[in-house]
Amino acid sequence: MTQREAQILQWIRENPMISQQELADRAGITRSSVAVHISNLMKKGYIGGKGYIVRDQAYAVVVGGVNMDIGGTPFAPLVGQDSNPGRVTMSLGGVGRNIAHNMALLDLDVRLLTALGDDMNAQKITTSCIELGIDLAPSLQVPGGTTSTYLFLNDEKGDMALAVSDMAIYEHLTPRYLATKEALLNNARLVVADTNIPAESLAWLAENCKAPVFVDPVSTAKAVKVKPILGKLHTLKPNRIEAELLSGVTITDDESLAAAADALLETGLHRVFISLGADGVYAADHLGGREKVPCLPARMVNTTGCGDAFMAALAWGWLEGLGLREAALAGEAASAISMEGAETINPDLNADALRKRAGL
Repeated sequence: MTQREAQILQWIRENPMISQQELADRAGITRSSVAVHISNLMKKGYIGGKGYIVRDQAYAVVVGGVNMDIGGTPFAPLVGQDSNPGRVTMSLGGVGRNIAHNMALLDLDVRLLTALGDDMNAQKITTSCIELGIDLAPSLQVPGGTTSTYLFLNDEKGDMALAVSDMAIYEHLTPRYLATKEALLNNARLVVADTNIPAESLAWLAENCKAPVFVDPVSTAKAVKVKPILGKLHTLKPNRIEAELLSGVTITDDESLAAAADALLETGLHRVFISLGADGVYAADHLGGREKVPCLPARMVNTTGCGDAFMAALAWGWLEGLGLREAALAGEAASAISMEGAETINPDLNADALRKRAGL
């Protein structure tokens, strides 16, 4: 599907009775061009019949951050206030985008709802999503806006020395904008969100989505956005520190770990998966399930994308109808596969590999 076809398909989803002339006016193209795009969408099986009947399979929506990551690593120790010879890399990142990417690798139909500028980075992100099969049409493009950018500088050993994060564009993902996508969200089987979006927007999702809402707290600084809405969420995936912050329980041993999970579930939360790093994951649900699952064997190459892969596997597992322990194993399997790749997203992740690694 081309970018223009994806855009037209989204408008048709929002209003199946929209006319070709209205579509042409929105897109700034001729009516005959719209007719060609609609014909292509019909041939590809996306729409059919009068009123543009949309042929959708079950899909999930990811609401969250998409970044252009720009990093530099010097060849020698950093010298302040000077130009340091080294290597500069650019890559696509962002928690929401990374989760959506992993979900696409697991053969899920994914719609990504984020905010983009009208710059070159937005074009690169759009092209990548089209290639991956991620539907970016629901996203907001902000005229004159700057696509979220994360700029970091490492030392000569590869450890981060400092960074600048420009994520102001997400302030445009307001509850008012999300309300225009209510039909898309409520027809989804699942909504996954990260805390890069404003607190009031996260609250709107929790209050208004009929689909189960999964949330990745992202960081301790952003996890506070989740606390007022814990009881309205389905699944939460915090790390140990985030779980302490949200539960009010200091985790020092297995007993306090269970107490922290209980405190979170008492809010009305359905499931929680507390990441314990090298010690695995502690999973608990409102039905009384309690599982501590160790990490699965893996050759560690790069751990930066493990959390995003874990969340994608939780989404996949829920859609597959997995129980608590099986879902935790799926998450650990995705993490293991992720860390064996050199990049943040390991292209070797797929549903068959996940099932095999998890023993499902």
